[in-house]
Amino acid sequence: MAVTEFDGRKRVIIEDASPQVDGGRFPAKRVAGDAVAVEADIFADGHDLISAVVLHRHESETKWSEVRMRPLVNDRWRGEITVETIGFHHFTIEAWIDHYLTWRRDLAKRTADDLPVQLTIGAAMIRDAAQRANARDRKKLEAYLDTDDLEDLRSDALAALMHRNAERKFVTRYCELAIRVDRPKAAFSTWYELFPRSYGTFADVEAELPRIAKMGFDVLYLPPIHPIGVTFRKGKNNSVVAEPDDAGSPWAIGNNEGGHKSTHASLGTIEQFEHLVASARSHKIEIALDVAFQASPDHPYVRDHPEWFLHRPDGTVQYAENPPKKYQDIYPFHFESDAWKQLWDELRSVFAFWIERGVRIFRVDNPHTKPLPFWEWCIGALEREWPDLIFLAEAFTRPKIMDRLAKGGFTQSYTYFAWRNTAWELREYFEQITKPPVSDFFRPNAWPNTPDILTEYLQYGGHAAFTIRLVLAATLSANYGIYGPAYERFWHIAREPGSEEYLDSEKYEVHEWPPTDEDLSDFIALVNRVRRENRALQQNATLQFHESDNENILCYSKSAGDNVILAIVNVDPKNAHAAWLELDLDALQVDAVRPFQVHDLLSGARHSWHGARNYVQLNPAVVPAHIFRIRRRVRTERDFEYFL
Repeated sequence: MAVTEFDGRKRVIIEDASPQVDGGRFPAKRVAGDAVAVEADIFADGHDLISAVVLHRHESETKWSEVRMRPLVNDRWRGEITVETIGFHHFTIEAWIDHYLTWRRDLAKRTADDLPVQLTIGAAMIRDAAQRANARDRKKLEAYLDTDDLEDLRSDALAALMHRNAERKFVTRYCELAIRVDRPKAAFSTWYELFPRSYGTFADVEAELPRIAKMGFDVLYLPPIHPIGVTFRKGKNNSVVAEPDDAGSPWAIGNNEGGHKSTHASLGTIEQFEHLVASARSHKIEIALDVAFQASPDHPYVRDHPEWFLHRPDGTVQYAENPPKKYQDIYPFHFESDAWKQLWDELRSVFAFWIERGVRIFRVDNPHTKPLPFWEWCIGALEREWPDLIFLAEAFTRPKIMDRLAKGGFTQSYTYFAWRNTAWELREYFEQITKPPVSDFFRPNAWPNTPDILTEYLQYGGHAAFTIRLVLAATLSANYGIYGPAYERFWHIAREPGSEEYLDSEKYEVHEWPPTDEDLSDFIALVNRVRRENRALQQNATLQFHESDNENILCYSKSAGDNVILAIVNVDPKNAHAAWLELDLDALQVDAVRPFQVHDLLSGARHSWHGARNYVQLNPAVVPAHIFRIRRRVRTERDFEYFL
């Protein structure tokens, strides 16, 4: 057995560095421009002082940059680096016994008879550092050799010179860790989902872009746009028998006109889709495509690559099922096939096909039903070629599987938000997913509804329920989305009691959306404008919950620099509620002895508050929430006060 080289003179121990995910097995996640706090436990035997640095570089660089770390408490150290470029950013930590700092600390404690020896020791360390230094630093260091002034020898200027030119003998180096740096939209995005076929063609979807942009959405997500199978086609409301004019489910992908690399003939051509992508960008909207790795019985893959599907003893292909549910119109891929490598390559090429046509954002259908190693390989390979990609995992499954999908490459993740209704449930859940270690790899994207999910809360809560869930999604999570126009039109009728399926669901039929006076669009636009204008709502790291004496009133804040937002939401859509709040004034950056102003960004009203304890009352029949901007008193040189 090979013996690892070991040097017992390396006395410094480095443990529990962060951010790291599963001991460095996966990268932590940040976006370009983020300041990253790197921390670790760093200590050694005895009483000698330690110096520590963070070494970091982008994957395209060979030279390491360096940031000095500072001790916090209890041997915890921190250094801050900024990641500017998308791709992978690597970092590690080095630490060593700093004999100069130890000598400097102890110099003030020395007795007079000990000073001559100590000055000789110090001069030797300075002389050695000067020999390692460049010409400019060497001259400065040599100037200290002629002094016995203790203040000069203990000055910060000399300490900085000595650190810059330290010998770093017997340095301990931590294992190398990685950060996946995405573009800013990975951390802050506003999604809108619609079915193109309900509008007609790609050109008809283009006509909807001004409306979607006006509401403040920057991602337009389209369910599958491919040819739809005929065999075992589902009818309206998921009927197993389809009428001749039934459109079928877009997720039953493929027929004799093509498959995953084709568009449905009624929607338009590939070129017309590319025109939609370009037109959306002109409205500052990106098109996100649904990628569903499954096939209808009529898909060309079934004919040309039968080895990619599981065949039953009678020779038929195994269709998708989740007993007692059966999906005869969908064939899942057989990932344990002997031809798995060829299957993986083909599925990767599906993404590449649409990337080359301008798509950079993908919502992936049911990724948890495909092998997790496939996603790690596939997303990794794609991001090496196109580092600006964003992948949203549509996985309402067990937490550990959702976590592994996020660790393995998915940029954003669906959440359990739709089923967290009480203030207590929301607080517990978001405290879990917005703080390390989970937040280092899991970016939530909160959806109050989807084509598959019409919660009981929305079915029976009335218009107020839609308003409440919108405010919660938009302010608790920096990424959120809605399925429209169902959402802004308060679509709330379930297929049958106890079901979360919509009656007359767009999943199985074309749905017309005639004009209506019952519409939440203006309020949605207002909330999204508040998000765009307040940096605090564009991240999750500073989410802080505040105490309320009413279990129906949820109170929380976010901050980014001096931009501080306080949200207060009545989560009961049927009844008015009042509460006394106990605010964390440090989180709000306000002085306990001075009044501060809360400016309601929804109503425009301004109120003067003082101290931690304040009163609110919210009626869901009017507006069930406040989104307050905290404004503090500022005094000018001429003794004039105003709120900032």
